[in-house]
Amino acid sequence: MTEHLHRNRRTKIIATTGPASSTPEMLAHLFQGGADLFRLNFSHGSHADHAARILMIRELEKNFGRPIGILADVQGPKLRVGQFQAGRVQLQTGQEFTLDLDPVPGDLRRVCLPHPEIMQAAEIGGTLLLDDGRLRLRVLRKRDDHLLTEIVQGGMLSDRKGVNIPDVVLPIPALTEKDLADLAFVLPLGIEYIGLSFVQRPEDVAQAKAIAAGRALVMTKLEKPQALENLNAILDLSDAVMVARGDLGVELPPEDVPIAQKRIIRAAQLRGIPVVVATQMLESMISAPAPTRAEASDVATAVFDGADAVMLSAETAAGQFPRESINIMDRIISRVERDDDWRLGIDAKRPEPEKSSADAISAAAVQVAHTIGARAIVAFTKSGSTALRVARERPDCPVLGLTTTEATSRRLAVVWGVHAALTDEVHSMTEAVESAVKTAQFEGLAKKGDEIVVVAGVPFGEPGTTNALRVARI
Repeated sequence: MTEHLHRNRRTKIIATTGPASSTPEMLAHLFQGGADLFRLNFSHGSHADHAARILMIRELEKNFGRPIGILADVQGPKLRVGQFQAGRVQLQTGQEFTLDLDPVPGDLRRVCLPHPEIMQAAEIGGTLLLDDGRLRLRVLRKRDDHLLTEIVQGGMLSDRKGVNIPDVVLPIPALTEKDLADLAFVLPLGIEYIGLSFVQRPEDVAQAKAIAAGRALVMTKLEKPQALENLNAILDLSDAVMVARGDLGVELPPEDVPIAQKRIIRAAQLRGIPVVVATQMLESMISAPAPTRAEASDVATAVFDGADAVMLSAETAAGQFPRESINIMDRIISRVERDDDWRLGIDAKRPEPEKSSADAISAAAVQVAHTIGARAIVAFTKSGSTALRVARERPDCPVLGLTTTEATSRRLAVVWGVHAALTDEVHSMTEAVESAVKTAQFEGLAKKGDEIVVVAGVPFGEPGTTNALRVARI
């Protein structure tokens, strides 16, 4: 296997594992095709399935000599109606319909909604969405044990379909008993990110971070309007963020979702935390070997917006064309990043450096690299913060993130423009420059005669001390 594998693009790709991608051979194809980080979806599959995939991914790391990140995406609360006597009913617009706590199978007049929290939080005149928003109800009356509603948009409703309440904050924690059990299982196995669903408040993120206790970073999934109302406070606590457009598109009007996507990406960039755009990116490729033109444009838009990564879900987890999905996503990203308008847009959106030595050095490194035409910026980074700060400036050359810590190298797999590699401890700037020159050559990022920019913190080994910059010639 090649030891010099690096992407000719800045935006990263996350691939979801599943039945279609659960062999070492397919995982290797997906990694070679462009996957930088793999997602385990704990809404599906057993603990044994996920443990086996983690082992395969770690073996893949050894074979390719490259760090690979793993995202464990926990399910979060799933609010669903109960069952019907006939398995389904046709609800007519304008009729009344009751949601109650009675477990008896439902009919045209009522069905069980086994969530008293919803009865508590619902408001008269408020909206309930059923089956991914296909049916819409308006609350007419509420009691402790039932809600009387009017059917505003009717349709077929079958057993166990989902319920969304877009108007209110529900008194439900983001982590369920199942999620806690899943985290207790997966955290000791070594993962890089927790995907946190159903976030409504900053407290939801704080709870997940307390459970992770540094063993993994928290990637907050923004999929509820309530989270957007608390966006700044939530992002201040998050290590990374995902624009989870599936549920977000159910609870927000469709015309608001693209605006929310741009707002979230911009807010994450200002903080220098990775931001992922996810859901339905190449949805048609679940069953077709090529995407629609609209899907190709959707991926391109996320790249133009400056997202750190884009994600494939069912396309690689359960679709018929996982390899083709990765390959076309890689091609779309690479093509966009060769376009002059992409670079102009990225430069125009570059945030002002914060008033700190770390930001000043990072901004200076990008400027120096641009002026001298450096082949790479080499960032020595113990915790990942230096590489994140340089990536926040969106340089026009690759960032080589050098770290002594395996966990940090894997966490950087989702960060825009960063090619992570392990290095030995260095104790002086002279040693750092020697290591940077050697590794940049070894990783295929620079060759003899090229110049690189080296960024580090002195004294070495102390996180958050970025304060030194050197230019070196190979």
